[in-house]
Amino acid sequence: MHIKSASFVMSNTDVGKCPKDRLPEYAFIGRSNVGKSSLINMLTERKSLAKTSGRPGKTQLINHFLINKNWFLVDLPGYGYARVSKTAKKTFQKFITNYFSKREQLVSAFVLIDVRHEPQKIDQEFMEWLGEHQIPFSIIFTKGDKLKPAALERNVKDYLKKMEEGVWEQAPNHFVTSSSSGLGREDVLEYIDAINKEIGGQAP
Repeated sequence: MHIKSASFVMSNTDVGKCPKDRLPEYAFIGRSNVGKSSLINMLTERKSLAKTSGRPGKTQLINHFLINKNWFLVDLPGYGYARVSKTAKKTFQKFITNYFSKREQLVSAFVLIDVRHEPQKIDQEFMEWLGEHQIPFSIIFTKGDKLKPAALERNVKDYLKKMEEGVWEQAPNHFVTSSSSGLGREDVLEYIDAINKEIGGQAP
């Protein structure tokens, strides 16, 4: 897929105020230091489409970006904030939950995982919640350039194996990416493009 256009549309905390367009949406979410904004900028080849920050938890709203005028990339707040209050965490969790539960245009979610780390409980619980609510999702392993090829392959394999040893009969679809090198960019975009073609460019 060639990204011809990518533009910011709106930010909000109310699912009811999200775009009314019946275009397919793909939501990106992960822990607050997983490199989500950098990944979005890499996928769209726009250096500052999503705001990056050295401070985890910069994204605190539901952000809609219109891609090629026929689908939305949705940037959701990270979970696992280290520097916000418990009240703020509950607020973020509520509108994230509302988005996944109520947004009919959502086609698939992408859960971002830092490939350098062991499986984290908060990631596992979130993916289990998606599974319980029958919300399609794929895993995107980020920061693939931070490991040597053998270690990268081993970490991905071990992560998916542990998922299958848990509640999952089969590990979810996954991608390995690097915002620095562009690794995985075409794979993710081709996956989205294939789904868009399958559903005819319209959300269910």
